Amino acid sequence: MEATATLKYLKAAPQKVRLVADLVRGKKVDEALQILRFTKKSCAKDLEKLLRSAVANAENKEAGSDVDDLVVSKIYVNEGPREKRVQPAPMGRAYQIQKRKSHITVHVSDEVKAVNERSGTRGARAKK
Repeated sequence: MEATATLKYLKAAPQKVRLVADLVRGKKVDEALQILRFTKKSCAKDLEKLLRSAVANAENKEAGSDVDDLVVSKIYVNEGPREKRVQPAPMGRAYQIQKRKSHITVHVSDEVKAVNERSGTRGARAKK
């Protein structure tokens, strides 16, 4: 059984959010929540809330499911739209500032096999 939760338009750069998302990928839900609780990044609270939402979705999807067996099978961060601003610069110039946003998706499941799978033939090329 797999459940998902999505957070869109988080006002944080995707590159910074991926640093925190990589910490919890493949971990059990209890362990992932502990990691997020003590991580000193601003997006950790948002990811913790999103993970709790995914667990709640899993509970509602199947009433008899055991929440203790859930694993963060997939978590990925995509880039959202950018807010473009102009900052005055010396000698009448203007610099463009881009405030980046993120879309985050979390998949929790009770199956461990889906964790950290990668597609492609990268491993086959490295062996040659």
